[in-house]
Amino acid sequence: MKAASAVRRHARFALVLLLLAQAACAQRTGPDVPAPFAAPAEAVLHWNQPAVRANCPDRAGYLWVQPVEGPACIRYFASDDIDGARMAIVQFSGDRDSVMDQAPTRIPGNTEALRTLDAQRSRDRAGVPWIFVARPGTYGSSGDHRKRRQPVEFHALDAALDALMQRHKLQRIAIVGHSGGATAGAALLTMGRTRVACAVLTSGAYGLLERARLLGRSKDGRTDTTGSTQFYDPLDHVGGIARDPLRRIVLIGNREDQNTPFALQQRFADAVAKAGHRIEIRTHAAEAPEFHDLTDRIGLRTVSLCAREALFPPQDRP
Repeated sequence: MKAASAVRRHARFALVLLLLAQAACAQRTGPDVPAPFAAPAEAVLHWNQPAVRANCPDRAGYLWVQPVEGPACIRYFASDDIDGARMAIVQFSGDRDSVMDQAPTRIPGNTEALRTLDAQRSRDRAGVPWIFVARPGTYGSSGDHRKRRQPVEFHALDAALDALMQRHKLQRIAIVGHSGGATAGAALLTMGRTRVACAVLTSGAYGLLERARLLGRSKDGRTDTTGSTQFYDPLDHVGGIARDPLRRIVLIGNREDQNTPFALQQRFADAVAKAGHRIEIRTHAAEAPEFHDLTDRIGLRTVSLCAREALFPPQDRP
């Protein structure tokens, strides 16, 4: 047992060194040039690929699911203590359309080892088991990231969470997502997901048609920002949220957000509250000039605290 632990520690140390080297390269290349990615081609995760059963083994890290639109292989990357966990934090990333057409070797953090290391580091900070679930088309999950915020994306993620909780016998989860990841988390709530202790959704996109019009990115006023008319807007499906008086939903944004207008985040929060659910909306500092990416890792910090409080309610503390 001690020998195995030592091997894991050495492996993590080596991966930390790799991350540091990658960050140094990114600083040298500048903000507009993709950073070199120090990983062999066979180790990287592939993007925007079809679902192939032979490429989706029945082991940890892979989930072969059958949503209504057809089979999908959803990748996830977890800390080392999720089996039987009373609580686990599930993270969804924001949109990755800016990198999805790059060579996989040039996408930062694009290996199973690095994504797993990131999940472990998040778990160490949070004190709660951590799982990063890759949205369709990204980080090895099958699908097309161009079809983000469509039913095909959210149905695949919903089925994947069912399979994930069953495989690892998770009792409850806390959801965290930023931007498009927040929209995904909200969509899963509207699909009736239960056993969610809390959902922390930062800078999410709601009112997708109006958002596209406000940003000048709607075709004839009929499409969302991806050019699709087939989008799934959580604001239109608030009635599907399951009743749970213990669950907390926390929306965090910035009033000057130039990407996901805060007024639409407020509208979603108001609709959820009107439907009788427990929800909070907060503001937080964000990075100029878009004021979209919030500072201080506020989403991760908030979900960590929320998950721990759900595990150990005040009445249960000594």
